[in-house]
Amino acid sequence: MARRTRQLPPPPSPTDADTSVLDVAPPPSVDAVDTSYLRTLVGYNARRASLAIIEVFMERMAVYGLKVVDFSVLSLVAHNPGITSRQLCATLNVLPPNLVGLIASLERRGLIERHPHPSDGRAMGVHLTPAGAELTAQAEHTAAQLEVDATARLTSTERKTLIRLLQKIYD
Repeated sequence: MARRTRQLPPPPSPTDADTSVLDVAPPPSVDAVDTSYLRTLVGYNARRASLAIIEVFMERMAVYGLKVVDFSVLSLVAHNPGITSRQLCATLNVLPPNLVGLIASLERRGLIERHPHPSDGRAMGVHLTPAGAELTAQAEHTAAQLEVDATARLTSTERKTLIRLLQKIYD
């Protein structure tokens, strides 16, 4: 059986009406970006504020060789001597395999040490070393100053209100 092929008609030649479409000016460029809708979203505003603070935080913590999560672990250990890895994971929402490397790194730096937990024979409690306690105190002082600097446009009451409202979202 012979196969039939269908022949397509030739493309239409441009007419005066068609060429006028080609002469349309491109859409105007944007001089000022309209973020009005995004600025109504809690997530957008929280993320923008977080990015502004985290960037400066990382710069100021670099002198201590700390990243955000390192600082968080050291601060939790400082205020909760003997905290377990499981408790750290739950509090910081970190997966256990990620915390293992972090704990090992802080231990190699001589900032923390692990001791058997007094009531759970399977767990180890995490404690700061004297060097870790000193570094954490300095880093916490730097973080406190950063918070004041980063929120300088807020009053003390506004700053406390902002923290309280943000905590209502995730607690």
